[in-house]
Amino acid sequence: MTDNNIGLTEGVKNTAAPRAAAITHSQTVHGITLSDPYHWLRADNWQEVLRDPSALPQQIRALIEAENSFADAAFAGSASLQHVLMAEMKARMEPEEAGVPVPDGAFAYYSKFREDGQHPLFCRQPREGGPEHILLDGDRLAAGAAFFDIGDAEHSLDHNYMWWSADDQGSEFFTLRVRDLVSGTDTSDILVDTDGHAVWGADGKRLYYVKMDKNHRPTSVWQHVLGQPQSADRIVYEEADPAWFVTIHTSLDGKFCVISVKDHNSSECHLLDLHTTSALELPAPRLISKRQAGIRYSVATHGNKIFCLTNADGAEDFKIVESKNGDGDWLELVPHRAGCLIVNVSVFRHFMVRLERENSLPRIVVRELASGVEHEIAFAEEAYALGTNDLLEFDSSWMRFSYSSMTTPTETYDYNMQDRVRILRKQQTVPSGHVPSDYVTRRIFATAHDGAQIPVTLLYKAGLALPAPVLLYGYGAYGHSIPAAFSTNRLSLVDRGFIFAIAHVRGGMDKGFNWYSAGKLEHKTNTFKDFIASAEHLIEHGFTSRGKIVAQGGSAGGMLMGAIANMAPALFGGIIADVPFVDVVNTMLDASLPLTPPEWLEWGNPIEDASAFKRMLAYSPYDNVTAQAYPPILALAGLTDPRVTYWEPLKWVAKLRATMTGGGPVLLKTNMDAGHGGASGRFDQLEEVALCQAFALACCDPSGA
Repeated sequence: MTDNNIGLTEGVKNTAAPRAAAITHSQTVHGITLSDPYHWLRADNWQEVLRDPSALPQQIRALIEAENSFADAAFAGSASLQHVLMAEMKARMEPEEAGVPVPDGAFAYYSKFREDGQHPLFCRQPREGGPEHILLDGDRLAAGAAFFDIGDAEHSLDHNYMWWSADDQGSEFFTLRVRDLVSGTDTSDILVDTDGHAVWGADGKRLYYVKMDKNHRPTSVWQHVLGQPQSADRIVYEEADPAWFVTIHTSLDGKFCVISVKDHNSSECHLLDLHTTSALELPAPRLISKRQAGIRYSVATHGNKIFCLTNADGAEDFKIVESKNGDGDWLELVPHRAGCLIVNVSVFRHFMVRLERENSLPRIVVRELASGVEHEIAFAEEAYALGTNDLLEFDSSWMRFSYSSMTTPTETYDYNMQDRVRILRKQQTVPSGHVPSDYVTRRIFATAHDGAQIPVTLLYKAGLALPAPVLLYGYGAYGHSIPAAFSTNRLSLVDRGFIFAIAHVRGGMDKGFNWYSAGKLEHKTNTFKDFIASAEHLIEHGFTSRGKIVAQGGSAGGMLMGAIANMAPALFGGIIADVPFVDVVNTMLDASLPLTPPEWLEWGNPIEDASAFKRMLAYSPYDNVTAQAYPPILALAGLTDPRVTYWEPLKWVAKLRATMTGGGPVLLKTNMDAGHGGASGRFDQLEEVALCQAFALACCDPSGA
């Protein structure tokens, strides 16, 4: 197809690439002097910029805007292709996409989109059927805003109120409001600087929420009484350690606000009674098990029993125990089985449901609590994704789960745990048409440098002539696994002759907790080597050829992109680094940044540990840019991103241009109105996807044009 040959270099041949000024800056750490000529791109007032992007110093803004103009010039010839790609992706989306209603008491709650709407509508209707009531209109709330993201919304137990939260900068500072569901108007309650989530007290007159501190860390839980100003709110829990973050949720039985406090290795849970009798009463959190280094656990409550998913006592892939009142006398219910990771657990009145993953394949196991009898829900495809969905009712025999594969659109089922009856509640439709048999999904295994078997999931058109271009996606950090799930957006590339591949590299938990441990700290380079081995496997087995692979990853996966660009640049035809964490050493040396203290357990603490510093310095993408040819690189950033700050990709691109001896081009596109997640509207997000696909097509034109 000739529309794929865009010519990135042609687009910028008459345009000078931006050149950031190199200003001498150095620091000495553990006897090693680090030179950072682009340190000045980190604005001293970066915290202010998160709240007010107009506060960005003009010199830095001018450079970012010049980078955007340069990228626009490179993609000028692909405008029509990007329009076609966006139109294809939009045509595959359900115009009025709606979730399956979730029953709770007399009502059923759900979210949906109106046709051509960018933002969700939160709705309810009588449980037994009746007129729909729109509780929250995301499109109306977002009108006129460059960025608007609804964090979440939840109704009170008496169904009279709903709290809802929104971020209007992309910086993940959420403002929380309360809506009167009878009048349809918001009350005077406005809570700022929250993490976007809250829990209702049982009386419907109180809220518990997590507040962000001055360093953008969720560190404290507060009680808010409706009708009072936020200044009158009282603190319930506060975490003093900057490496430990706080989250809250309502227990499924509705009795407690569960306060979860975690760092990257350990956790601690507290229970807050939601049924205190007076709005003036401040309940005290009850500790379940004191934090211990390396011990992770989560809890579910059931009457006077507490169920705990834990890795204690050497249960690396977790086990499930129970106790009366969490008194420390724990009874083992589900023993640990090495290599079989228990992902999560839900406890209903009569049943317990757990999601497990073994050798990269998930399954759901249902256990009848009274008898202990278990049965599984599994599927036969070679690679697929399976997930349990939230329900609101504790005293029920029904659970909900979703299933999809790379070829099969998402199916949502209600499942009766007593009768073992499965009811299909929704099947994702593709309005423009989709025939699963037109595509092939496979799970193959690449051999790593040390013999480890790396799962690689493939999606391609049936009958595709090989070798073919590949878009190879990877992440590999924090134990996050990339599911082999359905995505309509991928089909535009696949329909143009690409293989879409996911490398399930170490650093994720695709093959159990050990798969994660083998890709962090002193083992971090396994992540990079696994990705390279996956690419080489695809070449060796005839799926593709050298230089016809476009690599893609975001955030910590962007670090992966930066590392493989330095380690094996000739292997790849192009690299897409989305909000890339590439300035690893400087970020981990800066304890004032929001995520740095917690991240020390993932990467190491270079401030206190000389060996961690040297290890990190050896792979940090920014610090290891060398005088060599690099493939075309597209970096994407968000100006108000609190996770990977805008200056990381900006510095990386500046250093690449000043150091590389050939190749490219190197392009940076910064969203001036968004943060880590990119654009907020569901159709606006397609612009970034189309840009990446246009880049991939330019790097590896399947037609050879």
